[in-house]
Amino acid sequence: MRIELITELIGGTPLVRLDSMLETDGVALFAKWEGANPGGSVKDRVAAALIADGERTGALPPGGEIVEPTSGNTGIGLALVGRARGYRVTVVLPEGYSEERVQLLRALGAEVERTPAAEGMAGAIRRAEEIVAERGAWPAGQFTNRAVIQMHRVTTARELIADLPARPDAFVCGVGTAGTLTGCALALREAYPGFKVYAVEPAASPVLSGGGPGLTGLQGLGAGFVPPFYDPGLVDGVIQVGDAEAFSACRELAGRTGLLAGPSSGAALAACNKLIKSGFAWKTLVTILPDRGERYLSTGLYSGRP
Repeated sequence: MRIELITELIGGTPLVRLDSMLETDGVALFAKWEGANPGGSVKDRVAAALIADGERTGALPPGGEIVEPTSGNTGIGLALVGRARGYRVTVVLPEGYSEERVQLLRALGAEVERTPAAEGMAGAIRRAEEIVAERGAWPAGQFTNRAVIQMHRVTTARELIADLPARPDAFVCGVGTAGTLTGCALALREAYPGFKVYAVEPAASPVLSGGGPGLTGLQGLGAGFVPPFYDPGLVDGVIQVGDAEAFSACRELAGRTGLLAGPSSGAALAACNKLIKSGFAWKTLVTILPDRGERYLSTGLYSGRP
């Protein structure tokens, strides 16, 4: 393979069969491994889509500054794509996220601002809005720019449809911005009438289920508010997963398959097992593994400390 730009490596990620991760025989589980993206997460797709939209509309001027509140992965994607295209990138990251993310952001040339962990993503969003107003910077808008939904609809979902060997029964997907869930659900429901969609959220921050926000170790999930992209009409159910359940699934995945994935991947896998136990005669499930696990080593995810 020969490429000219790092962005050519974004997308086209593999679909991995993970039946061994299920606690019930006779069910097929296919997981899209987004850790294969060059920045290590599904958010590389998001960053490329946001920047392309900003350039297309003229909202992002040549050499301009991109500002975004993020749990880390979108910032990494924006730094990777943005710096390669000549933009200054500033990310606002709540305290409490893994140090590896901060180091990756800075290594890619991004400026990093931190906000109090207790304020969650809402606090990071407020600070990002202040920076945009102060500097006249361009807000990438992963929580509000519907280019994210369209991108997942025409790339991520179409890749799933092309690679799945059989008609799936259900899609299980973690919710951060809800862009992946919504974009994929729209396309998958068109392709497979009667298809079911399940959202995954942290048990410690069950806002999709009507509960209150809380601190969670499931980085990338549980923004602390119902994201604008989230459409309850597209979802057949919400599955809550505890931190310990997700961490355990990550360690099991590494031991069984050699895939090092982050906590949101563990949450998706744990949710698949919960869904199977709900009683429906599932045959084929599909899910997303959003990112790689190396950026969480300092959290104790793989040492059993969480």
